[in-house]
Amino acid sequence: MRPLNFVIIFVLCLALVLFSIENTQPATIQIIEGIQFQAPISIELILAMGIGAVLAWLFGVWTRLQRLLVARQDIRQIRKQDNRIQELEQDVERYKAELQDQHRLPPASEPLTTNASLAQEVSTTDA
Repeated sequence: MRPLNFVIIFVLCLALVLFSIENTQPATIQIIEGIQFQAPISIELILAMGIGAVLAWLFGVWTRLQRLLVARQDIRQIRKQDNRIQELEQDVERYKAELQDQHRLPPASEPLTTNASLAQEVSTTDA
């Protein structure tokens, strides 16, 4: 990309130099009413291109600054969301542990019996 940029800038500068050599006639520039000056057309063109280049550079800097500010806000918001997610995950783990503690059955000393065997035990003890 750099070689292409170099070629484009070189061609534009060469065209500007050739135009400047051919156009040395003075022309009047009126900035606002009452303020005017005379300069060769080539100087006017160079000034106009220079002002345009400076304005384009300032616009580029302004745009990059705006993108940087937006990116910082996005990063700040993502960090807040990550912190909130971690807090919620910790809460979920704590709640899971509490539920496991509440639902944990005490260890059974004897094996569980069926209703039929329980009924036989009751009937034999009654007799």
